[in-house]
Amino acid sequence: MNVFQESRRIVITCNKRLSPYLEKEVRDLGYEPERVFQTGLELIGTVRDCIRLNLNLRCASQVHYSLKEFRVDSPQELYDAVFKFPWEDIMTPDGYFTVTSNVDHFTINTPLFANVKVKDAIVDRFRRNTARRPNSGPDLDKTVVHLYWKDDRGELFADTSGYTLAKHGYRKVPGKAPMLEALAAATLLAGKWDRQSPFVNPMCGSGTLAIEAALLATDRRPGLYRDNYAFMHLLGYDEKYYREEREQLDARVHDVPGLQIIASDISDDAVNVAQSNAGLAGVANLIRFERGDFAKTTVPQEQPGVVYFNPEYGERLGEVQALEETYARVGDFLKQQCKGYTGYIFTGNLDLAKKIGLRASRRIEFYTAKLDCRLLEYELYAGTKQKKSERESEREGEMRNPEN
Repeated sequence: MNVFQESRRIVITCNKRLSPYLEKEVRDLGYEPERVFQTGLELIGTVRDCIRLNLNLRCASQVHYSLKEFRVDSPQELYDAVFKFPWEDIMTPDGYFTVTSNVDHFTINTPLFANVKVKDAIVDRFRRNTARRPNSGPDLDKTVVHLYWKDDRGELFADTSGYTLAKHGYRKVPGKAPMLEALAAATLLAGKWDRQSPFVNPMCGSGTLAIEAALLATDRRPGLYRDNYAFMHLLGYDEKYYREEREQLDARVHDVPGLQIIASDISDDAVNVAQSNAGLAGVANLIRFERGDFAKTTVPQEQPGVVYFNPEYGERLGEVQALEETYARVGDFLKQQCKGYTGYIFTGNLDLAKKIGLRASRRIEFYTAKLDCRLLEYELYAGTKQKKSERESEREGEMRNPEN
């Protein structure tokens, strides 16, 4: 079995609600998904295709290559099915492997039990056939075997990613409550930014949004920041092919003349962290960092672009009450200083969003690890269209209150 040449089912996973943006990325790479679901999609390809997908995708979590499908209704049947697979064709007896799983079956109380069954079956097969056995453990930096088991259907995959692709590798200092890189990239893909006009990010925190904007504008792919994947530890791995794909990433990077990305934060520590992360991503020269209250953030006026806030959501009553004024001030900033721009606010608290005082033109659904979130889009009209809207609002008010 040569997984680098044999076409099989590939399942690419992502965080909840990111699949529309993952699908767009996959299609842009020339692949045709066969099925798209809430947390991923599937297509047909080889592990060579998995290499390309791992290097290029911004919104993905894992890229799984199917090894075997089987019927299973008990832990013993799982062991037997795993034992029969020719593991010596895809990994060495002197290597190291990890087992991960997604299990939903009444006989399994904890996925760890299923993982041990898979591990034992692999080790026992190697012992029988080679008198040697690979080591196993929790680290994801070598061969990774993934088990999917739901009801009576089981499937074994080679997880070709290892560590999650959702973290793009440049953020060594996360900062306070950082947005996951894959989520940040997806929200940018969901918006209307043209990757050439100004991108303004007040309350930048650890800088993830501004950095992802710079990466997107200059076509820097996540594979530029990582050089170890689980596919590298499968038998038949072609280092030359990987290097060729990696060189293509370098060739795609380009300059955007006049690009303005501005990120600000009132916290010196946050700006320092953001600058450090931008430096590791190789885009520090593309981002102008400012220190101070968000209302003082520079908003270029010569060419309207996008202004994007990711404010705190507040988890306790006192925090929410304090943030009401902040959200109201954000609304004032958008209305007064960002005319002609498209505004975005990413929030997990829609009650606080009402304090902004603007009507969203779109409400795009997202999800973080804990919260149902929305990316709210605002058209911040300038000139004639804004004045027309104001006159229409005045007329509506007069019709509702004719005595005035």
